[in-house]
Amino acid sequence: MTGEDQDLLLEEGQEMFEHFRLVADKGQAPVRVDKFIATHQEDTSRNRVQQAIKLGYVLVNDKPAKANTVIRPCDVIKFVMPYERRGVEILPEDIPLDIVYEDDDVLVVNKEAGMVVHPGHGNYTGTLVNALAFHLGLKQGPDEGDERMGILVHRIDKDTSGLLVVAKTPQAQAHLADQFFVHSIDRVYTAVVWGNLQEDEGTIEGTIGRDPNDRLRFRVYDDPEKGKWAVTHWKVLERFGFITVVECRLETGRTHQIRVHMSSIGHPLFNDERYGGSEIRQGTIYAKYRQFIQNCFTLCPRQALHARTLGFTHPRTGERVFLEAPLPEDMAALIEKWRNYTATIKY
Repeated sequence: MTGEDQDLLLEEGQEMFEHFRLVADKGQAPVRVDKFIATHQEDTSRNRVQQAIKLGYVLVNDKPAKANTVIRPCDVIKFVMPYERRGVEILPEDIPLDIVYEDDDVLVVNKEAGMVVHPGHGNYTGTLVNALAFHLGLKQGPDEGDERMGILVHRIDKDTSGLLVVAKTPQAQAHLADQFFVHSIDRVYTAVVWGNLQEDEGTIEGTIGRDPNDRLRFRVYDDPEKGKWAVTHWKVLERFGFITVVECRLETGRTHQIRVHMSSIGHPLFNDERYGGSEIRQGTIYAKYRQFIQNCFTLCPRQALHARTLGFTHPRTGERVFLEAPLPEDMAALIEKWRNYTATIKY
């Protein structure tokens, strides 16, 4: 996997951890869990497995594993591991951050659209991580550096705005990673999609995998072997005839999940170039309408998607934390423009 591929796999809503599941054979001889995983998982050292166990990332039969846990026939081993570093130097940069919550354990930032989360292919400076490194006093060299640089737990993609949680300690990271692992994190997005959905709410399910014709795109498959299972619950917030404002609640966090799912049912996100939303999908043939759409694209020059609500269990107190970020100016202006437009026409 190239660095660019790995960056892509860690976009919109994606956890920054690889998820794995192994099942011991019926004839499995007793063996320590670290040795079992290192033996059965490609490119995984025993030391890396031991670190994952220490941080609570390894479950055996849905119970946290210990260093001396023994694997026996038919045991189910589930574990997550941070993606390996790729030798990227991370330098602190004094970039303003919209921090909506911070304490000794976690930080929640309202990311603006257009900001890349983590340095990677073609984006080595000006990222959210560079800004966080400055804010938290961290530095990561190309070969080694502050171990706390792995504190990000998930990402949202460059052109999606909204809330993102950051762990400030390894303990908080482990706790939050487990919540993503078991899908107990609440993530609610506001999206503007093409078309007028027939129902007021619904659920989209399907396996999301890479499109064989375009590796930068993903698609929904019927075959569970071609990707990862994904579930998105949606609800209509406001209708404008040719477009609809919807709330999308993620049950899982796959690459481009909302964008892929909404496109799969014929309602791509407004101005989502990668999934067909940057062309006129609904409306009239008149030049005045086409100009109106172009004005809308200029007003909101990205996919209209905002991570509005984030809920998680605080890693230290155990209390549930709910945070909300208002719509950014570009999406708010887009919706208001449509509201005014549809008030004067019949469709």
